[in-house]
Amino acid sequence: MERKKGENNSWREVVKRYNKPDPLKSTWQIVNSLGPYIILWYLMYVSLEISYLITLGLSVLAAGFLVRLFIIFHDCGHGSFFRSQRANRIIGTILGSLIFTPYDRWHQSHAKHHATVGNLDRRGEGDVRTLTVEEYQQLPKIKKLQYRIYRSPFFLFGIAPLLLFVLAFRYTKKKMNPKEKRSIYIGNMMMVTYVAGLVLLLGWQEFLMIQLPILIFATTAGVWLFYVQHQYENVIWVRSDDWDYRKMALEGSSYLKFPKLLQWFSGNIGFHHIHHLSPMIPNYNLEKCHRENRMFDEIEPVTFVPSIRTMKLRLWDEKRGKLISFKKLV
Repeated sequence: MERKKGENNSWREVVKRYNKPDPLKSTWQIVNSLGPYIILWYLMYVSLEISYLITLGLSVLAAGFLVRLFIIFHDCGHGSFFRSQRANRIIGTILGSLIFTPYDRWHQSHAKHHATVGNLDRRGEGDVRTLTVEEYQQLPKIKKLQYRIYRSPFFLFGIAPLLLFVLAFRYTKKKMNPKEKRSIYIGNMMMVTYVAGLVLLLGWQEFLMIQLPILIFATTAGVWLFYVQHQYENVIWVRSDDWDYRKMALEGSSYLKFPKLLQWFSGNIGFHHIHHLSPMIPNYNLEKCHRENRMFDEIEPVTFVPSIRTMKLRLWDEKRGKLISFKKLV
C-alpha cells in the first residue's frame, strides 16, 4: 500500500506541493482533448451521409471531450494550467470560443463562487439557486411555483444549460466591469467567426445537426457536474459567522468517485473538495493530492448512483442542517 504523506503538515503545506503546472502534461492534455474533438466533429459530418443515428452516437463522445476542454478552460482561469498567465489567458480565451463561454466573464463570477461557497448570506454568484425552508415558506404561491419549476430536473438539466451557454453568456449587464464586458465582446466575435466559417464551409443545417446535439449533451453534463459538486446529501451550508475556508472546501464540496472513464472525461473535477481547498492545483494533480495524504481519508465519497438521487433535494433546512426534498417539507 502506498505510503501517505503530509500527516503532520498543515493543509496549506500539503496542497502547496501540488500547485505546480507541468508544461508537458498540460500540452498533452490539450492535444488529447482538442485533437479527438476535432476528429469526431469531422466524422460526424461524414456520418451525415450514412445515418443521423451514427451522428448522434458520435455526438455523445464529442460532448465528453468538450466537457474535458471546459475543465482546461476552467484551470486556465484559475491560473493553474500553465505557469505563464499569458499562456493561460490565450489558451483559455481560444477554448472559450469553442465552449461558448466568455473567459473573464465566467472566471470572475467563478472566483466569487470559490469565495462564498456554502455561505447562506452570500448566495448567488455562480451557484444553483437554493432557498432555505423559511425563505421558501414566506414566498407567495406564484413564486413558490417558479422556484419548483426552476429546481425541477426538466428545467435545471434540460432547458437551462443550453439557454445559459448559447444565450445568457452572449449579453453584458450594467453591473459588469469593463474587463467582463470586453471578454464577452471578444468571445462573441471569436464565436461568430468560428460558427460563420463552419456554416459557409458545411451549410447551416449541417452545422446545427452536428453542433447542437454536442452542446445539448455537453452543457447538460456540465451543469449536472456543477450541481452535484455542492448539492448532495451530507453537504454543509452555514451563515457568514460560521464560514471557514477549509471546512467549506472539505465538507461543502463533494468528492465524486466516478468510474475511471467518467473521471477522465470530467478532468478529475470529481475531486472537488481538493479543488476548493486549492484552485491552483491543475486538474491532473487532484487525484494524486487526494491519494497521497491521510487528511482526506475521512472524506465520504459520493458515487454515481447516489449522485443521481441528489436531484430530489431542493431546500436547505437550517434547523436540521441538511438539504431536503419538497416531500420532507413540514
